[in-house]
Amino acid sequence: MIKRYMHRRERHFALLNDNRTVQPFEWGTEFVCGDINGDDPRVALSRFSREAIANSDEYFAAPKDLEFRLEARLFPSTASLSAAELAKPVEQVELPVLSWESSLATPSVENNTAYATYFPHENKKAAVVILPHWNAKAGTYFDLAKYLNKVGIAAIRLTLPYHEERMPPELERADHLVSPNIGRSVQSIRQAVADTRAAVAWLRQEGYDKVGVVGTSIGSCVSFLAFVHDRSIDTAVFNHVSGYMADVVWHGLSTYHVRDGFGDKIELEELREFWLPVSPMAYMKKLAALPPRPQRYIYTLYDLSFPVHLSREVLDELTRHKIKHSRSSIPCGHYTLGEKPWVYIDGYKIIRFLHKNLK
Repeated sequence: MIKRYMHRRERHFALLNDNRTVQPFEWGTEFVCGDINGDDPRVALSRFSREAIANSDEYFAAPKDLEFRLEARLFPSTASLSAAELAKPVEQVELPVLSWESSLATPSVENNTAYATYFPHENKKAAVVILPHWNAKAGTYFDLAKYLNKVGIAAIRLTLPYHEERMPPELERADHLVSPNIGRSVQSIRQAVADTRAAVAWLRQEGYDKVGVVGTSIGSCVSFLAFVHDRSIDTAVFNHVSGYMADVVWHGLSTYHVRDGFGDKIELEELREFWLPVSPMAYMKKLAALPPRPQRYIYTLYDLSFPVHLSREVLDELTRHKIKHSRSSIPCGHYTLGEKPWVYIDGYKIIRFLHKNLK
């Protein structure tokens, strides 16, 4: 009964104000392989995948020589306004926004400047980089940042590639982040990892003793990749868990339009291989070889976007590699996790873990 109810709610929330469109399939080799000189794109992408994983420290290397800018901007005083409320005058608050030129340039000029809203804390002991979900709106996760402030932790909420002010004018949604363009999707996730590492480096530069990351949905994938490749990240929370980006797209409720874009041009096994460089499952052995750091994996039992069997595959792999970790399940779904009371339970699990391991 609970499962049927949650699944019904998941489908309801997933299709609210649905403006998803099916994008055309493209190999996108130019985004990851350069000019392949007429070679078979399958061969080129397969070779790229193997080389990127084998040299992942270089592929996800920390950006260098970045120039950061910090300026004040005005935001609505609450991130939970309805469309009707947004049409009325609302009180605004001033918050510092960090920006820099992303170390990975893309064909979309707007996307090449990275932004992060900063919630400082005077003690400079601990800070967390927050990575939102796919198509998160401006102001989301500000409440999480404010609650982290209340327990003595600074926060910086990153704007993902192709989101908000980084979105090209031809888009209504951040479709370039995950799309039927195989190569551009890989490049986009790589850019998100580079931007995350840049935010971590800036916090270290500002004098914070410990730095953590927390990511939700696609942000969880990005934060995992950053965590594996950046040992200056002290702790992490992965909010929604899946090991293969391809499997989420193939089976997930939120990505049916991306799956439709692939049509019959490619099989799941091929897509899994081509997207393996940006999939957590490719780096379990690498994570196991690193010194242990506190890490928590949160998944939902009735998730139709990150189907629960995909989450359990990740947890099984962590166990198989003897990676010490904390895990927690919540009896709701992907979208319903943002509803009461589940959002409060989730927030408590995130903040308590970060507070314990960063203070």
